[in-house]
Amino acid sequence: MRTSFGIIVASVLVSASCLCAQPRTTWYGAQPAQTQDNKKFPFRVHGFLLGNFAARTGDAHPAGEEGGRFLWADERLRLEISGDTANGNLSFMFKGDLFHDAVANKLDGVVREAYLDYSPAWLDLRLGRQVVTWGVGDLLFINDVFPKDWSAFFSGRPLEYLKVGVDAAKLHVATPALNAELVVIPFFERDNLPGPERFFFFDPFAGVRNRIFREPATTTGNTEFALRLYRRVFKSDVSLYAYRGYWRQPSFRPDQLPLPTELRGFYPRLAVYGASAQRNVGAALLSLEAGYYDSQDDRNGADPAVPNSQFRFLVGYQQQLASEFTLGAQYYAEILKDYDAYKATLPAAFPLQDRLRHLLTLRLTKFLKYQTWKLSWFSFYSPSDQDALLIPELWHAITDRFSLTVGANILEGRHPTTFLGQFDRNDNVYVVLRFDF
Repeated sequence: MRTSFGIIVASVLVSASCLCAQPRTTWYGAQPAQTQDNKKFPFRVHGFLLGNFAARTGDAHPAGEEGGRFLWADERLRLEISGDTANGNLSFMFKGDLFHDAVANKLDGVVREAYLDYSPAWLDLRLGRQVVTWGVGDLLFINDVFPKDWSAFFSGRPLEYLKVGVDAAKLHVATPALNAELVVIPFFERDNLPGPERFFFFDPFAGVRNRIFREPATTTGNTEFALRLYRRVFKSDVSLYAYRGYWRQPSFRPDQLPLPTELRGFYPRLAVYGASAQRNVGAALLSLEAGYYDSQDDRNGADPAVPNSQFRFLVGYQQQLASEFTLGAQYYAEILKDYDAYKATLPAAFPLQDRLRHLLTLRLTKFLKYQTWKLSWFSFYSPSDQDALLIPELWHAITDRFSLTVGANILEGRHPTTFLGQFDRNDNVYVVLRFDF
């Protein structure tokens, strides 16, 4: 993360007096606004205080100082500062977190988003750190090629922390015939994966301590580009996607086999081409999405250190079954290309991946008592991998500003090498207390 801790601390100190004086109100910079006509550049300050704790349900703990009972435990202050000019053409947003990580016993900060928007009539330009979300999947990502924090997802943190911001320029152009979004990312941002300090997971090179990681250099040739074209066609929202960049999870190349002494981690080049469509069918919402992952550093599938090219697609269905009760279901599949070459070059003792990996998801959501209570269930189940993730959750608005969330991550798997099965020993229950101001 490219984070300036000093900026975050300064923002906290500068804004604290305003928050204490008038919570959830508007602050107008150095001079208070006297009338509506005098607002030249208004600042709006919001945020929340968060306590987030996730405890293991099993007795097994990873080795090390952070491998205790808690997967996650932090106290967090979020500040959101936004503003715009009188004509609305220029605006800004800053979202920063200051937090205490109780597991690692350290105080830290992160800039979640910080950008400027320039928006004349038909064009929007956004510069800075921003979260970009594409596609129609529910916790399934095909054409959303932007970084994710999987460590946050598996440790019971609020869902917004699954997405990671990128330092980028985003251009949005709207015309009567077609809308377009172009995202240019000069600074590579990887996925944040569960680490051995707090998680159990499958690592075929667990005994190799000498690991060298190399991220793509910040050069013009390594700049990532993502393009989305979309419009409404025959009562459907249709999008086309294209991306040129890198796999966001690292590949490893050992210095020798079968007993390596050193691993070199790198991020292979990737291009993605895809499409999505979404429309109402009766009382239901139907979603379709597909993508081709072109693994440009291994187009014939002969390099075991680089992921093979693959096709991905999903079908989603959502419907309100009763008052305040909604069902959502999805089918997702990955089809590996050049499968024979993959099998022929797979190193000994490595688990064999199926040509077709597929899974089903189910989401159930029920609101109660004027939407002050929410009961939810989300589950993944893979018939091919024979593993599953179950996420039951209860949310309650104690007051307009204070809420409580209680949930669990329950992981099951027949094989310790599959995507979900490898996390089988990381079951946890989590609690989130949040106060908005």
